[in-house]
Amino acid sequence: MRTPPWIVGEVAISGLRVPQVSTRWNQADILGSFKARWGWGRMRYAVEPGLYAVGRPTAASPVLVSANYKVSFDRLRKTLSGLDLWILVLDTKGINVWCAAGKGTFGTEELVGRIAQVGLADVVSGRILILPQLGAPGVAAHEVLERSGFRVVYGPVRAADIPEFLRAGQKATPAMRAVRFGLWDRLILTPVELAGVLKPALILLGILFGLTLVREGFVPFPILLGATAVKAIPFLGAILAGAFFTPLLLPFIPGRAFAWKGWLLGLAWTLLYLQGTNPLWPEGWKTALLYLLLLPPIASFLAMNFTGASTFTSLSGVVKEMKIALPLQIISAGLGILVLILTLGAAL
Repeated sequence: MRTPPWIVGEVAISGLRVPQVSTRWNQADILGSFKARWGWGRMRYAVEPGLYAVGRPTAASPVLVSANYKVSFDRLRKTLSGLDLWILVLDTKGINVWCAAGKGTFGTEELVGRIAQVGLADVVSGRILILPQLGAPGVAAHEVLERSGFRVVYGPVRAADIPEFLRAGQKATPAMRAVRFGLWDRLILTPVELAGVLKPALILLGILFGLTLVREGFVPFPILLGATAVKAIPFLGAILAGAFFTPLLLPFIPGRAFAWKGWLLGLAWTLLYLQGTNPLWPEGWKTALLYLLLLPPIASFLAMNFTGASTFTSLSGVVKEMKIALPLQIISAGLGILVLILTLGAAL
């Protein structure tokens, strides 16, 4: 297997040769992060689980624990320039710490098993593991201590705070413990949401093209294409409302449920579109009814998908929301499709 470019050497200790990682990103790291953000090879963008060295650590150096999602691993190592320490990478199936903790892959069993597999007790003299705070739901610290002899200490929420955390004697300030989910945090998660709807959007465009062909007949292809693009605008707007603008405006949209927030934004877009394209839209009630039934549930469903990326929700809350929202979305969209069939696409 070819050595990844981010491995720049080895550290020999206790008869082992531990890969030494760079704290600088190269072009491949930047490109890989960009592609993962857009969902390209996302589940294959992973680091081999095991023990890694940063700088020239010794037996007395601290041990950080990370997921093997490479974006998480890269963000961690980038903050550690000038430090000497160990990174124990768990096999989280290419999933980040917070999501993996909820799924159980960043958990007690994997941690205890990985400690034994790499022979960590023979590498370090200390018996402390520094875990990311967002990994706490998946790890029973008392059980890790009983089974491995290593005590778990929870580090800060953000990797950028780790150097200060270590300088302070592994003490976290309240600011380090605060879970923030600001505008930038939400924005960088939207590309994968948009990429996830690309295939359904292409299918939708194909359906709209077929309806346009039936209605317009065999007119020149550019005209067909242009007419299809016009008909796609309300649906593409609903997709953006749910997958992009709802995450972006999350704290400012009334209500708690993501499905409700998305539905509100979808409704706002629908009314705006109807008013802009046909100020007398109540007279064209079939068109209005079609869009009112179809567009808000599209935005609602896509907004609900963002629950898996947000720190605003809990697993029980997501399950409860889905039980209520999904049937309503299906009923509304089903009625919209029925209206479309009955009107044979005349409303589009």
